[in-house]
Formats: sequence, structure tokens, C-alpha cells
Amino acid sequence: MSRTEDQDPVALVAEIERLRFDMEALRQRAERAEALADHDVLTPALNRRGFVNVLNRQMAYCHRHQQSAVLLYMDLDNFKPLNDQYGHAAGDEALRAVVNILHQQTRESDAVGRLGGDEFAVVMMNASYEDGKAKARRMQEQLQSQGFEWRGQHHALSASIGVRSLSVQTDPEVWLAEADTAMWLRKAEKPSSRKNDKI
Repeated sequence: MSRTEDQDPVALVAEIERLRFDMEALRQRAERAEALADHDVLTPALNRRGFVNVLNRQMAYCHRHQQSAVLLYMDLDNFKPLNDQYGHAAGDEALRAVVNILHQQTRESDAVGRLGGDEFAVVMMNASYEDGKAKARRMQEQLQSQGFEWRGQHHALSASIGVRSLSVQTDPEVWLAEADTAMWLRKAEKPSSRKNDKI
């Protein structure tokens, strides 16, 4: 008799079930690890890697189905002085507040990413350039009015937002760079904002 034939059938079934359970647990762990790799560690937003992945898929969908989309690239104004005056914990709270505001202003079909430091991006599906401009204005108004609370004190926030429609771009990094350029043009119009205001 072979070793397999010699084993208890009940024990074999139990071993198979245990292996199936272990494989499912490993699969779930891998999925969680993959999800964490795409999300920002500080805020409830996608990180740059995750946002670029989403952007890539949405660009392909838009080109295939001839749908419109618009990209908003946002940089907080005068963020370094806030960090310097109140500390990095206050800066972190401000960043979390920004992402919450961006989520309040977007739909399920949109995506919000923190690209690094105090730079964020939002991609809006089925939206025109004018839709993007209007959304940017509403975001700026809400950042100003809602802001964030730190140690019992309200702090207004301000941001420069560049808007760029999807046209012939096929590389998400190109689209991001174009929206980033549009953002810096807006920031240059604000005399109180300085280009070196980063974390």
C-alpha cells in the first residue's frame, strides 16, 4: 500500500481543508498588502503609485469609449509656515482635513490622491474643463471656510489648483505634469505664495 492509501480518509479531508484555509488567508493578506501599497499612510487618499494606477485605467477607458475627464492638481499655499509655527502634528492634521474636504467634493467615480508633501490630485470622470474649474473654485471655498481645527483654534486653508482636460495624453505622468504646470501658473498669481513652501 502507498502512504496515501494508508492514511485515514478523515485526516486527509481535514488536511485538505486546512491547506485551503491557509491559502485563503495568504490570498487575503496579499490583497491587503497590495491595497496598503496603493494608499497614503497619513491620509485616506491614494498615494502617488495608487493614483497613477487609477489614472492609467481611467485614461484607457476614456480613450476607448470617447469619454471626457479632467485632472485637478492642487498645492497648499504657505504650508511650510504653518508647519514651522505649529509643528508637524498640526501640519499632518491639515493634510488629513484637506483629503476629507476633497472626498466631500468628489463622486464615487472620481479619485483623490496625495502625490507627496502638500500636493494632491483629483481626477473627475465625465467632466469638462469648465466642470473642473468650477470644482476647483468650490474646493478652494471649502478649504477656506472649513479649514481644520488645531488645539481649539480654527485655521483656514488655501490652495492653488491647476486644471487640465484629457485630450491626446496616453501617459498619466504627462497629464500630471501638464496639470502641475497649470497649478504653478495659478500659484504665481498669488503674491503671498512662495514656491519653496513645502514640508
